[in-house]
Amino acid sequence: MREYSAPAGKPVHDDENLADVVWANAERFSDVVSFRRQVEGTWLDVTARDFAAEVLAVAKGLANAGIGPGDRVGLMSKTRYEWTLIDFAIWAAGAVTVPIYDTSSAEQVHWILSDSAAKGVFVETGGHAATLGEVRDRLSDLAHVWQIEGDSPATEELAAAGAEMSDEDLHARRRSVRADDLATIVYTSGTTGRPKGVELSHRNLLAEIRADIEAFPQLMEQGNSLLCFLPLAHVLARAIAVTAFTARVTLGHTPDVKNLVPDLGTFRPTFVVAVPRVFEKVYNGAKQKAHSEGKGKIFDAAEATAVAYSEAKDAGGAGLGLTLKHLLFDKLVYGKLRAALGGRCVAAVSGGAPLGARLAHFFRGIGVPVFEGYGLTETSAAANVNTESAFRVGTVGKPVAGTSVRIAEDGEVLLSGDVVFKAYYNNPAATAESLTDGWFHTGDLGELDTDGFLKITGRKKEIIVTAGGKNVAPSGLEDTIKASPLVSQAMVVGDQRPFIGALVTIDEEYFPSWKAQHGKPAGATVAELADDADLRAEIQSAVDEANKAVSHAESIKKFTVLSADFTEAGGEITPSLKLKRNIVSKNYAGDIEALYKK
Repeated sequence: MREYSAPAGKPVHDDENLADVVWANAERFSDVVSFRRQVEGTWLDVTARDFAAEVLAVAKGLANAGIGPGDRVGLMSKTRYEWTLIDFAIWAAGAVTVPIYDTSSAEQVHWILSDSAAKGVFVETGGHAATLGEVRDRLSDLAHVWQIEGDSPATEELAAAGAEMSDEDLHARRRSVRADDLATIVYTSGTTGRPKGVELSHRNLLAEIRADIEAFPQLMEQGNSLLCFLPLAHVLARAIAVTAFTARVTLGHTPDVKNLVPDLGTFRPTFVVAVPRVFEKVYNGAKQKAHSEGKGKIFDAAEATAVAYSEAKDAGGAGLGLTLKHLLFDKLVYGKLRAALGGRCVAAVSGGAPLGARLAHFFRGIGVPVFEGYGLTETSAAANVNTESAFRVGTVGKPVAGTSVRIAEDGEVLLSGDVVFKAYYNNPAATAESLTDGWFHTGDLGELDTDGFLKITGRKKEIIVTAGGKNVAPSGLEDTIKASPLVSQAMVVGDQRPFIGALVTIDEEYFPSWKAQHGKPAGATVAELADDADLRAEIQSAVDEANKAVSHAESIKKFTVLSADFTEAGGEITPSLKLKRNIVSKNYAGDIEALYKK
């Protein structure tokens, strides 16, 4: 058994809570621009003083509506300024935020609101209100529904309703909230069953915030900026957003990743936070554009140079020849890539899934290091993360301040510290199964270096056992296959089967460019080209690359190209892009069977 503990960071005192920083910022740094809010295509400044006034007004409205300390309030919306405003207002009123993905189905909304016994809920649009309406009569605890958009916006309605309440009464309520009180219930993705409600206290999130500020002192400086585009229902996006506000980093929100590139260009963030799929799309898009413009050879050479330059950093530094090549490509290629991120972006933070070594080296090589981290909803976001001073590609970094990591005898990653949750809401059996003697059993498998760097190697429940008795962790194989720009998703199969196989889907954005490069008809569909020799050769190349990391018995022997991608609407992936293996296996049972009949 191997264990590593990070030194304790700044302590969280018993009388602290998450809403305190709103007024601390307003009193000491009143004119600092806390947010830039996009209104009709223009970014408008919101100072710390302005934000505190808005939070106070909405919190008073919630109190006036009968939302009391400890009451649960749902929040279903895309990423936008009002999401963060309402979140802090709920905390200031002493209540508990229950995030809901804006893409959730009626039954998912029902489960979260009923299980949490929510007394009120914010919905963003009329469409969300209609989704809620399908299950409203089965939510006996739900007394209030507020709509963010529409003729009577929720924030304005609540501000008007609470105008008679004194500021002193609201602040007295806010100050009564303690560090160990419940701040939020965040429901897990539900990849293997019904989502569980993770109870996170004010202490949990305050410990995460302070650990993040300590991990990224250069990024979390007043005057820097962060554009938030991940769903704030995801604990990673929310924790980083609250951290940025606490550190007086100017925060912007954008709800639609389709507009991400122009929004990056106008907001010009210092850094961004994303899941690996976003970085894959940035890379794939740049590669596709270069090849379609006849500059493919230049891009490919620049890519190889970036990777080599980054690798050289870990081996004593680049030689003169590589340095000169890097300088040349910095002018020809890398500068344009950085410009696509707004021109001021100096780094990025990635979590939610493995990034992949080649992609990590590529972005570090172009001058935008991606600090990959690891954590779960149950750890308030990051429990481990790479930093500027402690960076090792292929790992998820060292534990954050005050956190300990242990590798159990069976290889499972165990975590302990103030960032670790205390219980699953209304689920003592699941709590007892996951928490033992102060250690959280993550369900992930990993390896721990003597100096504290953690590498995630798989997930216990996803281990495939072939008919020959060989144990295979699918995630590493899948992540390598997905590094191909042609691939969108990959799922390894083979449990109780004679060999390992894979289901592969095609990236719809890259597919047109690939067809043009290979002389295929522009109108040809994935289904029509699923058995095309050129397409299968490119997928086979990605499979071969994945197989290099495993033994012959663990390698992928056959694959099939599916005609459609996995979707959230089809229930095959979660909003955070995690595979629901049981659903994919059910939906594509025929394709899996065919793999073993060929």
